[in-house]
Amino acid sequence: MLLTGKTAIVHGGSGAVGAAVARAFAREGAAVHLTGRTVPPLEEVARRIRGDGGIAHVARLDATDRAAVDRHAEAVAAAGDGTGIDICFNATSDDDLQGSPLLDLAVADVLRPVTKAVTTTLTTATAAARHMIDRGGGVLLVLAGGRETIPGLGGSHIAWSALTGVCRQLAAELGPHGVRVAWLLSPGSPAPGAENRADEGALLTERPGYDDVANAAVFAASDWARTMTATELNLTGGLVPD
Repeated sequence: MLLTGKTAIVHGGSGAVGAAVARAFAREGAAVHLTGRTVPPLEEVARRIRGDGGIAHVARLDATDRAAVDRHAEAVAAAGDGTGIDICFNATSDDDLQGSPLLDLAVADVLRPVTKAVTTTLTTATAAARHMIDRGGGVLLVLAGGRETIPGLGGSHIAWSALTGVCRQLAAELGPHGVRVAWLLSPGSPAPGAENRADEGALLTERPGYDDVANAAVFAASDWARTMTATELNLTGGLVPD
């Protein structure tokens, strides 16, 4: 298993992507700490993980509350055998606003998802990174991107673009301490079936499913990707070429 003995935090652990990533981390041997604003759906994810033989813990947490996030990271780092935090994945929502052109949006509406996304990424990443620095390594993962050229993505697209800047800055500052940073670019993962057809312009016939995103996160978090940082994992099926 790729993550045996690792400790992972998944913020936004009850969302579709967060839950899939949490299950994949646990499947590969990591002890997973799930956070979110509402406990019951987190407990359901944890129940599935435990049912499959994995380790999962749940905590109610507002990822915009820096002090609360810091306290949670401190508790996770001290838990178990006290080996710290190996992986932190931020899958919290960004109050996305899509469907209208920028010409029709108020500035406040455009900036709201940007502020939320940058805030949660900074709070969660820096809280975990402080403990990763102490132990000489770790991996920070984020859902980001922003290279699509699709109209109507509004403030959400700008938020994703902003997050790539945050990730690059973190990678530059944390690399000397052995901490890696990567982000996943995915155009979304609808339910299987006809609706899972790739967007027009993609090179492959299907969008990635949640499990595809989760498996990419496992790879990025593992030692198999130990030389990768300040980098994007492109899961667009060729919609956004490199």
